[in-house]
Amino acid sequence: MTRALVLYAHPVPDSFNAAVHRTVVDTLTARGWEVDDCDLNAEGFSPVLTEHERRTYHDQPGNIEPVAGYVDRLRRAEALIMVFPVWNFGYPAILKGFLDRVFLPGVSFAMDDAGHVVPNLKNIRKLAACTTYGGRWSRAFLVGDPPRKCVTRAVWHVCRPDKTRYIALYDMNNNKEPQLTAHLARVKREMETL
Repeated sequence: MTRALVLYAHPVPDSFNAAVHRTVVDTLTARGWEVDDCDLNAEGFSPVLTEHERRTYHDQPGNIEPVAGYVDRLRRAEALIMVFPVWNFGYPAILKGFLDRVFLPGVSFAMDDAGHVVPNLKNIRKLAACTTYGGRWSRAFLVGDPPRKCVTRAVWHVCRPDKTRYIALYDMNNNKEPQLTAHLARVKREMETL
């Protein structure tokens, strides 16, 4: 049985992202996966890296104390699925804060003697992001599509998974029911083969 940590980052329970989130969780559960459904907003996760956390950022293992429960959940996972909207061509603050506060030295990466980042989340064998953009693909491309690069390069680098998927729906501001329904079907297919 595969253990998945689903990181969900949208504050509105009846949003389209909520439908994507339900599709992810329901599909993985139907496959027999053990799903740790981490709704960051519902759990009241604080995205703010405090002064103390920044000052002790490299002090292992004490650096994990403020977020030890989340670190444990991340370390138990074999798959990481992030479900989030793209806002201002970036992650929602709550998801960015999760990465800032939980992807710590000794957790997601280590530093070798030359000061290079060494991947440390090798328990994550499957990585996926399910996301929506208000703008068109061309606008995301023109600004370099930072969220895609953060998932497929930065998060990928600290995990080195066997499988990576980035499942994006662009132009949310203009999509109608047929596009939304087709996207949910795509998310379901991707989760069935992850």
